[in-house]
Amino acid sequence: METSERWLSVEEIAGHLGVSKETIHRWLSKSKIPAHRVGKLWKFKTSEVDSWVTEGGAEEPAASADQKPKSKAKKKSTPRKG
Repeated sequence: METSERWLSVEEIAGHLGVSKETIHRWLSKSKIPAHRVGKLWKFKTSEVDSWVTEGGAEEPAASADQKPKSKAKKKSTPRKG
C-alpha cells in the first residue's frame, strides 16, 4: 500500500521553508505559492512547494532601476543658541 504525502498547515510550511507565517500569507494573497483551500484552511504539499522554490517561484522580483529604495529622511539640526 502506498503512503500518501501529508498535508501541511501554514505554520508547518513556514517552518519547512524557514520563513515567517506572514511571508506565507503574503505569497497566498499574491497567488504565488502552490496551495489548496480546505474549508477555511490553507494546506500545502511539501513536494509541490519544494518544486515551486527550486523553479524560482519564491524569488522576490528585483527592484527596477527607476525604483530606488526608500531612504529615511534626515532631521535638519537647528543651531543651538547659547
